[in-house]
Amino acid sequence: MTAARMNPDDNRPTNNVGDEMLTLQEACTFLRVPEGTLRYWRHLGTGPRSFKIGRHVRYWHTDLIDWLTEQTNRPQDHR
Repeated sequence: MTAARMNPDDNRPTNNVGDEMLTLQEACTFLRVPEGTLRYWRHLGTGPRSFKIGRHVRYWHTDLIDWLTEQTNRPQDHR
């Protein structure tokens, strides 16, 4: 499946040619988090980028990897 979406950094379309589209459950399995957690992150806008096809939430596999990389590289709070 091919798709294009806007890249938020420079407002150019980002192509997902050859990328795998994942369901909510598949994304949860990949991230190893409960479904409720991923839904909550989506509600807060803090989770990985997602989109809807009809009423079904989907994730691009590369977006999950990018989001994990961002989480790994962000500074930790040391209280």
